[in-house]
Amino acid sequence: MEEEGTESRKQARLAIMELANMISVPMTLNAVVRLNVADAIWQDGANSPLSAAQILSRILPSGVGDAENLQRLLRMLASYGVFQEHLADGHRKFSLTDVGKTLVTDGEGLSYAPYVLQHHQDAMMRAWTYVHEAVVDPTKEPFERANGEAAYRYYPKQPEMNELMLRAMAGVSVPFIRAMLQGYDGFKGVQKLVDVGGSGGDCLRMILQKHPSIKEGVNFDLPGVVAKAPQIPCVTHVGGDMFKSIPQGDAIFMKWVLTTWTDEECKLIMQNCHKALPEGGKLIACEPVVPENSDESHRTRALLEGDIFVMTIYGAKGKHRTEEQYRNLSIAAGFPRFRAFHVDHFFTVLEFQK
Repeated sequence: MEEEGTESRKQARLAIMELANMISVPMTLNAVVRLNVADAIWQDGANSPLSAAQILSRILPSGVGDAENLQRLLRMLASYGVFQEHLADGHRKFSLTDVGKTLVTDGEGLSYAPYVLQHHQDAMMRAWTYVHEAVVDPTKEPFERANGEAAYRYYPKQPEMNELMLRAMAGVSVPFIRAMLQGYDGFKGVQKLVDVGGSGGDCLRMILQKHPSIKEGVNFDLPGVVAKAPQIPCVTHVGGDMFKSIPQGDAIFMKWVLTTWTDEECKLIMQNCHKALPEGGKLIACEPVVPENSDESHRTRALLEGDIFVMTIYGAKGKHRTEEQYRNLSIAAGFPRFRAFHVDHFFTVLEFQK
């Protein structure tokens, strides 16, 4: 082994210290979201640099709190590009970067803040201590080992947890759907569109608004989910089980569905889609797609981190797949034509045509 005084050894020790202390990053992010720091700085788009004390006065108007500790949180996240640090005359102030702006609540009440918070609930945190068990025995995901039952059964029994999850999914989904509708035109010519796992129907509503040529939408999800869905013009809410059958349509849409299931389960879902489509019909799936080769880019890290999240929370053999793995699933499910559209850095639009 090299001498400990060499530059490479110094860098190696520094790197492992950063990784070992990495828990500080998500937990600090969780803290500033709980404190509503992003909205406090933003205030009608001003985004003016503020000191920690000024930010504190906005989030805790009672005058209590520790500005120095808040500044410590802000400095650490500034090193990760969430905040911009402004240092002048010995005074530190902070504004939002583009990354930080994703935490600002928009006019529809949406942001990425609930997505951050949902990762740090007690049931989620308990699961992370069992990640190694997914290697030892993949028949049961760490979440189930920690909490006694699978996440899909656990969530509906916890109203606050379930509500946060729904807000998190909306906060992530709406910006992506907007980007998809700008960069993907595969809905042209569709008369009837079925959204599998559509929850409250937000995605379907946005697609129909963009493509009024779609005359009929079907929001398909579990009966207990669609029972709470709001009325949407031209949309019918249908309850059912995608592993048994899927309503017929010219095209079937799904987002973030295949990721959480095994290859065999994905094949079954896709085969049911195949049965529900006419000749020439298509399945449009929006999923995270990992690159073939690993690198240190933000995109690769986000996708691989998400893959471990799926393995830990939803299914030890659910996963983020490569484009080639989706191509193989396409053939196995009976779809001879497959295309991928890269309209977003996290989600890829996958088109399987019958």
